[in-house]
Amino acid sequence: MANRNSSTSFEITPDVLLKAYACGIFPMAESADDPALYWVEPEQRGIIPLDDFHIPARLARTVRGTALRVVTDRDFPAVIDGCAGAARGRERTWINQRIRALYVALAERGACHSVEVYDGETLVGGLYGLALGRAFFGESMFHRVTDASKIALVHLVARLIAGGFTLLDTQFITSHLQSFGAIEVPRRRYQALLAEALTGEAAFDRLPPEIGGTQALAIIRE
Repeated sequence: MANRNSSTSFEITPDVLLKAYACGIFPMAESADDPALYWVEPEQRGIIPLDDFHIPARLARTVRGTALRVVTDRDFPAVIDGCAGAARGRERTWINQRIRALYVALAERGACHSVEVYDGETLVGGLYGLALGRAFFGESMFHRVTDASKIALVHLVARLIAGGFTLLDTQFITSHLQSFGAIEVPRRRYQALLAEALTGEAAFDRLPPEIGGTQALAIIRE
């Protein structure tokens, strides 16, 4: 369950959005066609403990040997569009134009980031989220070829570890995220983790924009 409060009575700006995340809440929409937004504060919050991130052996081999390239912050708008698109098992999306505009604006300010997976010059998967202090709030991911979003997640975790992040917030958890070690924590515990993460600084760009799978795995395993 989650608390939901309408946000249609006032304008949500990028600065308002940052303050909301610092308080532990985030916006969603009912659908891509609904212009309204509402605030969400789950009673049970999904997180992936960075020191207990699990990579299945088959995926580790894929990350190490894939010909796909992983790059950060090259084309943030294309990633959010990919996440908003229809996919197998997902005909609807909560990413409407207001959400897109807010997060693209934050990306231009360096507060939002994308991890992008390319086959040659074609974007085939990725994810995006918001960085605040030492917390990273994962928003959405997508794939157009097998394992592309999983590869992006592995690279994200390596980047967060290298950059000094302490909290990876997934908002909710799915069986897919549980396979990587995602857990649910009560709201009070989450608020304590968030408060601690907001006291320090981290750097999403501490690594080069593009690193190989072998390097990403080594960072995680260290």
